[in-house]
Order: sequence, then structure tokens, then C-alpha cells
Amino acid sequence: MAKIKVERGLHLGMPYTPDMQDGGKRPEPTWSTIRDQVRDADALGYDTILAVETQHDPYLELAIAAQEPSKIELATGIALAYTKSPVATAYTAWDLQRMSGGRLNLGLGSQVKGHVTRRFGMPWSKPAQRMKDYVGAMRACWRTWQTREPFNFQSEHYNLSLMTPNFAPPPQSNPHIPVLIAAVQERMLQVAGEVCDGVRLHGIVTRKYLDQIAFPNLKKGFDKSGKPAAEWSNFQIGGGGFLCAGKDQDSLARAVSGMKSTIAFYGSTRSYRSSFEIDGWGDTADQLHKLSVQQKWPEMAKLVTDEMVHAFAAVGTYDEIASVIKKRFAGVNRLSFDMPVKNDHDRGVLKEIIQDLKNP
Repeated sequence: MAKIKVERGLHLGMPYTPDMQDGGKRPEPTWSTIRDQVRDADALGYDTILAVETQHDPYLELAIAAQEPSKIELATGIALAYTKSPVATAYTAWDLQRMSGGRLNLGLGSQVKGHVTRRFGMPWSKPAQRMKDYVGAMRACWRTWQTREPFNFQSEHYNLSLMTPNFAPPPQSNPHIPVLIAAVQERMLQVAGEVCDGVRLHGIVTRKYLDQIAFPNLKKGFDKSGKPAAEWSNFQIGGGGFLCAGKDQDSLARAVSGMKSTIAFYGSTRSYRSSFEIDGWGDTADQLHKLSVQQKWPEMAKLVTDEMVHAFAAVGTYDEIASVIKKRFAGVNRLSFDMPVKNDHDRGVLKEIIQDLKNP
């Protein structure tokens, strides 16, 4: 497998969560700290800064991050694809790639149907095939902009043939932009293996899911790609579970308790039911969905057991978490890890964990 890269998420203030009351104060975003976060991540030994599309535009975050001189990789993990055209995304990615000196790692996701149609008012159809066409359309743009060959991409979802010179950005020195897509179900996993540079697995997966669903379907898609078998070792696999860590047993117990709400929230989404079902918790996922429809968020966490937390997350104290992560996420080569840092001792512990994760 490829060398493990360790990622750290950008933070613009604590996010709003479903269990907050409607009258709760929602924090203001702190855009001014982004460059400081890049410097700090670089100093700690991280390989990648990760921007996630939840309440803010991840491309805007990375545009600011790119202004800080660094070698650290800038990634979206993920940005939503179907809320905009593939050509629009291609333009943004091309600019960020140039702006960052070739450090962009583009992670895209489909989102679920309800959000695409009801939150964004965009069409929904055949998500896996649309994603395959989406990636192909972006790459057709980049190929035309780099080589000036005629622009022509024909597929089920996108038929593109107009790119006049005044709308074509100039070539650049780092034209290859790695594309990773979020995938949960078998067909999307196969698309990732076939047409992408990697995959971003959801956190709501267990070890059994990785071994029986994720890895076999990624490899099945890769085998269809026509790429040399040796290149499989460079395929990027990110995510694959949650993390639950603490400095001692008391803080670890609090982390486990907090993780139950996270697992309950994702378990209530029907798209993730298969991740529960494979370990025998399909009925629990059904109950979580019913409670979410009734807006009974506080009650949902009570359905998540300690056993489920240990199945969905790597759980351990700071002195053992690196080895726990390597075992729980074996086969994954992009890992996200962070911990509260209050003093120099904490920074030293975090640096050690990051280095341990990157060591074979």
C-alpha cells in the first residue's frame, strides 16, 4: 500500500449539531485563523489540511489556505458534486491547483437524494453513473485546457462540446489533479476504483465492512480501469471509521459517550443502513431512522452500545491509539487524527502520534 498520509480538518468554529436547541447560539466562522492552522499543521507533521462542505464552502477555505507558503496538501473531504456542474467544479479546481502550486487533492461526494433535491433544488439520477460521468467531464476540461485539444465529452449525463479560447484557462505546470470520491455502496466503490485516484470512505463503517464490501469493490473497479496492476499500491483510500481517543480512561469514556451521538446521527440515514446491517444492527438503524423523523435526537444515542462504538471507531488512549488505528484501519492509507492541544506537552504527544501513524 501507499505510504500513510495523516490529515487534519480545518476548523471555522464548533459546528452546529442536531442535538442543539433551536435557540442555541451558533458560533461565527473564524476565517482569519485558516493560515495559522496551515502553519500549525505543517509544524506538527501533518501531510494534509482537509476542508469539509457542511456549513461553509470548502473551496473558499482552501483558497485562503493556499496563500500560506507550505508544502502541505490541500484537500476537500468532501465537496459536493451534484450541486454544481462538472465544468464549474473543473474551473474552481484548476484555479486552486495553480494557486497552491499543485497541492490540491479533490475529494467529491454525491450527498444523498434528499439534500440534493430538497436543499439545493438540483436533479438526481443514477448517482454512481452520474459520478463516473462527472469525473470524466472534469478531466475532459482539464485535458483541453492543458493541451488545447478539441473539447468533446459525451456521456449519459453530460454532453459537452463548447470551449472557446477566451473561456479556456492557460495550461499549468501541475495539470494532474488527484480526484477521490466518497463511496458507501458497492457501485460507487467500483466507480472510485475505475475512474478515480482514490476513495474517501465514510466514517460509519466497521472492519467487516472494509474487508467484505469496500476493498473488494474498489479492487473490482480498479481491475476494469485498464491500469497496470502495480498502480493499485498508489490508490488512495481515506477514512474507513471514526476515532475515539483520550489522554486517560476517564477522558476516553467521555469520548466514547460522545461518539454514540455521532453514530446515531449517521445511522438514522437510510443510505448507511448497510454499514449497520453487515454487523447485525440493521434493526437498530431502522429504529434510529424512525426517531430522527420524529426529531427525537437526544433519545437516539441511547440505542448505540459500547460494542457498536468499538466496531465503528478506533478506541484508545493517546499512548496506544496509533497501534489501535493501524490495526482498525489496515488497508487505509489516508487517516485523519486530531486532539486538543493546551500546552507544549500536548503538542509533543500529538507529534509523536502523527509520526507513529506515518511509520510502517
